[in-house]
Amino acid sequence: MRGTIRFLLENSLFLILGTLAALTWANLDPTGYEHLLHLELFQNHWVGHPHGDHRVFSLHFLVNDLLMALFFAIAGKEVWEATLPGGPLSNPRQAAAPLIATFGGMAGPIAVYLATAVALGQMETLGNGWAVPTATDIAFSYLVAKMIFGTAHPAIPFLLLLAIADDALGLVIIAAFYPQGPIELQWMLLPVAAVFIGLAMRRMRVASFWPYLLVAGSVSWLGFHWANLHPALGLLPIIPTMPHAHVDEGLFAWGDLRKTDTLNAFEHWWKNPVELILGGFGLLNAGVALNAVSGATAAVLLGLLVGKPLGIFLMGLLAGKLGFALPKGMGRRDLFVVGCAAGIGFTVAIFVSSVAFKPGPVQDAAKIGALASFGAAVLTWGAARLFKVVKQDGPSVPHH
Repeated sequence: MRGTIRFLLENSLFLILGTLAALTWANLDPTGYEHLLHLELFQNHWVGHPHGDHRVFSLHFLVNDLLMALFFAIAGKEVWEATLPGGPLSNPRQAAAPLIATFGGMAGPIAVYLATAVALGQMETLGNGWAVPTATDIAFSYLVAKMIFGTAHPAIPFLLLLAIADDALGLVIIAAFYPQGPIELQWMLLPVAAVFIGLAMRRMRVASFWPYLLVAGSVSWLGFHWANLHPALGLLPIIPTMPHAHVDEGLFAWGDLRKTDTLNAFEHWWKNPVELILGGFGLLNAGVALNAVSGATAAVLLGLLVGKPLGIFLMGLLAGKLGFALPKGMGRRDLFVVGCAAGIGFTVAIFVSSVAFKPGPVQDAAKIGALASFGAAVLTWGAARLFKVVKQDGPSVPHH
């Protein structure tokens, strides 16, 4: 049993199980599923808006707005560490090609999505969802790429860096373009205060991550919430304040697993609970009627399956023309296959769908497109066979 649970955790299968359960429940018993989404846990006047509104804590709010902050915090931790000395973002020349390709992996899907919306005559309805197909699901893209390229192929770290940069831009997009109401910037002084609280705790040599999370993190989360920015981003400002190693071993490196600094202790403690949180996220967000397929589905799916690979490929080629070569041992054909693997949007694409559209048929249709982006796995396999990608196995990269 322990081995089974470990396998489920390491391969993000709780998210898959939650998603399948949601799809089954929503299509067999839609009324019961709606009751689950709106299940009221309690009401709280303090967390509600300071002007006097109260907040109903539903199960959906608990997962999407509160617990998912831990998922984005771990993603933010990888982005932050990548900028440290030795990290892949610390060397501009080394990072240039994947970062330029990342820009293509954002611009390509946006262009294809908007072109599809215009072609369908649904720009007014679909326009706000332009960011949905920009997402790349690190976990599943990595698993697919590892099966095709092997663990020692230079395309693997290239994809991981591209996906992490994609995550960083995605977080900025969610914060900047999808507020939950009129932005009240004065409340963003609370995350600023949270940073100073975190730095003060670090100066006092507080080694446990819990005070950073419960004190500074709570202050920051409330600031995002009251400013009407998505509170799932609320823990990001405190990540750099936690005591951390001053060098990076590399993307998802084995050396990180041996580190005992506060920031790595935070990740090691929360990585498995976050997998369970993602299972809950799948259960509460992927329950869509399968007959909800519409123009939003086509726009999202084309953005991910066509726009992603083409954008990454073309901008990767441009990087070469600008003098920033692909990693040694990685060719143009590998670049296109990497672009196909990056087309799996899934988790973050579902999340963006839920903030870009109001609950209803359009949101459901966009989520179906995000779910169907698993088709990128088949596209990746086909492209790898067509271009005769050579699998290179070696020491495995830990996925945590």
